[in-house]
Amino acid sequence: MELREEIDGIDRQIAELFVRRMGIAEEVAEYKLSVGKAVFDRERECAKLAALASYGTTPFLANGVRELFEQIMAVSRKRQYQLITERGGCVKPDFKQVDGLDYKNAAIVFQGVEGAYSQLALKEYFGPDADGVHVETWRDAMEALRTGEADYAVLPIENSSAGIVPENYDLLVEYDNCIVGEQIIRIEHALLGLPGAEPSDITDVYSHPQALMQCGRFLGKMRALETHSVRNTAMAARKVREDGQKNAAAIASRLTAEIYGLSVLAECIQDHPENATRFLIVTGKHIFTGDAGRVSICFEVPHESGSLYQMLSHFIYNGLNMNHIESRPVKGKNWEYRFFVDFDGNLNDAAVQNALAGLRQETIRLKVLGNY
Repeated sequence: MELREEIDGIDRQIAELFVRRMGIAEEVAEYKLSVGKAVFDRERECAKLAALASYGTTPFLANGVRELFEQIMAVSRKRQYQLITERGGCVKPDFKQVDGLDYKNAAIVFQGVEGAYSQLALKEYFGPDADGVHVETWRDAMEALRTGEADYAVLPIENSSAGIVPENYDLLVEYDNCIVGEQIIRIEHALLGLPGAEPSDITDVYSHPQALMQCGRFLGKMRALETHSVRNTAMAARKVREDGQKNAAAIASRLTAEIYGLSVLAECIQDHPENATRFLIVTGKHIFTGDAGRVSICFEVPHESGSLYQMLSHFIYNGLNMNHIESRPVKGKNWEYRFFVDFDGNLNDAAVQNALAGLRQETIRLKVLGNY
């Protein structure tokens, strides 16, 4: 009991000293704001942590002291970011708020041909009467936004069973385009063949790589066959029709069968009945609406222990709910990664601005991909 009371007394002293330290940190924030100095000084913090670690009398205690003060300094920085935001010293993302998105007479592009799932997502989001122009690749779609040839593009970003579309994550980083919406559609794959063909005739199946993955269980039950990847499920259907080979089939939607005059050899062949794909609506303008509720960002962190945790703590301390996190390799840097995060919020929210302010100073690179 005496030992517990002694620990309680020490804890009170630590808490009181922490409160005093935070008060001084607020004064430091006022000074930094007045002179325009950055909150985070990596070199100074590293030196200070090394000095504090020397108070540990064993290697274990040295690491413990270092970890304790890493957290104290992190909390101190977050409070300083809050104060700077409250004083209007925060650099806001280069985004313009608009009353709404203008779809009237908009030029919309999607990858693939008539009947592609991207086209289905386009019509679901923009309306059944919306006209879209198809392009060959997702890069072509992003390029059309960059040059102003298109106002919006529809890009698949992830599937509930097959995972992400890596190329499109990379394109979001490469191009200075902006996410303004999303559309989730249910994916119901069918095996399509020439009229008169039977499942037993099929030796070759064509489709997008993700569609082939999503139907792996069904394909595994068929007799020996070869699978062939193409850029789009609708392109696969068109190829089967144009080639006219009875032994060839495509995995695509039932609507695609109607468009290209193919027969449905098997329905709902995806491994998971609730299979769905999330599509992004992207534009070439940095805009967002006042009722936007999700922010997408990406960032790179120092290749050091605990660096990702420190970045994610900005969401925790600002009460922001993360919906998704993904990583992609940084090109040209072996074993280093770029992280993509979706979280709830609006660019007008103080909590969002605080989190972004901290991430901007502490990451190697931060990019706001959109608020929608």
